[in-house]
Amino acid sequence: MQPVGHQVTWDEFRAAFRAHYLPPSLIELKQREYRALQQGNISVLEYVQAFIRLSQYSPEDVDTDPRRAARLLGGFDPTLLTHLGRRYDSFTELVNAAIDKEHRLREVHEDQRRKRLASTPPSSSSQWQWVVHRPLSHIYHNDMRQQKEQHCTEDFYVDPVVLLNQGIDIILGMDWMKQHNVLLDITSRTVEIKSSTSGKTMHIHLPIHKQLSHTVNAAEAQLIEKIPVVFDFPDVFPEELPGLPPDRDVEFAIELVPGTAPVSRRPYRMAPDELKELKVQLQEQLDKGFICPSSSHWGCPALFVEKKDQGGKRLCVDYRPLNVVTVKNKYPLPHIDILFDQLVGAKVFSKIDLRSGYYHIKIREEDIPKTAFSTRYGSYEYLVKSFGLTNAPAFFMYMMNSVFMNELDKFIVVFIDDILVYSKSEKEHEEHLRIVLAQLREHKLYAKFSKCAFWLKEVSFLGHILSKKGVAVDPSKVEDVLNWKQPETVTEIRSFLGLAGYYRRFIKDFSKTAKPMTSLTKKNAKYLWSPKCEEAFQTLKRLLTFAPALAQPDVTKPFDVYCDASSNGLGYVLIQEGRVIAYASRQLRKHEANYPTHDLELAAVVHALKIWRHYLLGNTCHIYTDHKSQIHLHPT
Repeated sequence: MQPVGHQVTWDEFRAAFRAHYLPPSLIELKQREYRALQQGNISVLEYVQAFIRLSQYSPEDVDTDPRRAARLLGGFDPTLLTHLGRRYDSFTELVNAAIDKEHRLREVHEDQRRKRLASTPPSSSSQWQWVVHRPLSHIYHNDMRQQKEQHCTEDFYVDPVVLLNQGIDIILGMDWMKQHNVLLDITSRTVEIKSSTSGKTMHIHLPIHKQLSHTVNAAEAQLIEKIPVVFDFPDVFPEELPGLPPDRDVEFAIELVPGTAPVSRRPYRMAPDELKELKVQLQEQLDKGFICPSSSHWGCPALFVEKKDQGGKRLCVDYRPLNVVTVKNKYPLPHIDILFDQLVGAKVFSKIDLRSGYYHIKIREEDIPKTAFSTRYGSYEYLVKSFGLTNAPAFFMYMMNSVFMNELDKFIVVFIDDILVYSKSEKEHEEHLRIVLAQLREHKLYAKFSKCAFWLKEVSFLGHILSKKGVAVDPSKVEDVLNWKQPETVTEIRSFLGLAGYYRRFIKDFSKTAKPMTSLTKKNAKYLWSPKCEEAFQTLKRLLTFAPALAQPDVTKPFDVYCDASSNGLGYVLIQEGRVIAYASRQLRKHEANYPTHDLELAAVVHALKIWRHYLLGNTCHIYTDHKSQIHLHPT
């Protein structure tokens, strides 16, 4: 114990903290990792990040800047170390120099690829080599002896370029076919090849492969190996999840209302085709370790839900009985508009969608029996977080925020399992994208490549189109609104207004326009679809179709706020440098309908300042109103 009044130093606090929270065995393990750390095949940036993280466990080795730089220098790749040359006394200077040298070496390799000489046909016993540049800065050196298939009768030489496995043995392009006088007959599906040495002509019949025609997204057509930075992280984009996720700091917990008894429901009946699909998906999830047979007293029925993006059916569980008795997790999900406010000045975008995102988190061991679900083929329970559980989004959002806490609001936006990386230049984007992918690799979070897109000037994200021009409505979502049929019930009205209301910031006087429809949703209101409702319905569709692109707010510049009030409601517009940032509106409350005109106009100003407080607080703003009596509130 320290005497009363003793001021604890940082070293004393750190020593006490480590003694209490970090066991010596863990510190020793991390110190061994630190001393064995080498760059190897990773980039300079990844090596520096690992060095900074592990060096915290051996502060005596990096207590001065020169010692820190010397230790970092010793772990660099030998080739890079040769080019660095001199000793560096500044850690920052060394890091900058290493990144620059790494970039220059990549440029040299690029030049070598361009100058690659055409190979000549080797003799039958010769050993031959080629150096091939993998797209985007990766060099492969292949050493191969010429081999001849025992059944072959003719030799055809080819100048090969090595690619990663694409599921086929070799691709013979137009140059090779021209050299060997290859004739293609599409009608008879035959290939005629004439040997240049023996003069023999061979005919090859191509088999017919019956295959359903399909379309692919542009992102799916891209190969990981051709995308800058991404080609260094192929393990982040597996075809399937490798199995159970690792133990994490976050486990999915199911807290129940006190006094709750186990809930059990009979399985739903399924059609024969669904039963076949059920067997297949149950076996797949058993093989991956996501589920296991259960003897739990709990049980909710399983069902299938149509997949929107790629077709097919997803096995889900109707957890509504369990959700009713589950204590709700109040972890906040970010507001979409607030997320987009961070994109000021961004010009380059990449979006990453995690593969089966919920399966990345294990369920707390004591809560596994609560996830039991019943099927025609028995009961099973989930070992990973399943679709349909009430607190699933909150837990996943908490995990993602924990993983990317240092990057949030700097160059990354995260909404549940959707990740957006944004940068002001391509050079910045290379660094930002590498950091994000390295984090995914470190935490064993896997993405679905077909749903990802990289190095875009314009990207679709969370129902919006993002670009350097600002934020616009996603046309595919507008199409859903345009195809909406006339609502026939109050529930359908609420559904339509919910979808259209998602984009209300793009629509001037949204509340005023939608008022005839919202009046039908009031308690005890009689449902009567009037001409005014039809007009409002069609007007909202039209306004969404021609919704403008909104600018991103820059808090370093002044804002203009335009306010208006009428008997139909309050309306406001936030503008900066002549471009609209957002529209807002609301209907009058009952007591506000009795306000005199000047009070209504003032209410519009007050409400505008409230909803845009986070933009205006501490910044210069000009407020405009069409009611002249307001100028007497502040005559100067």
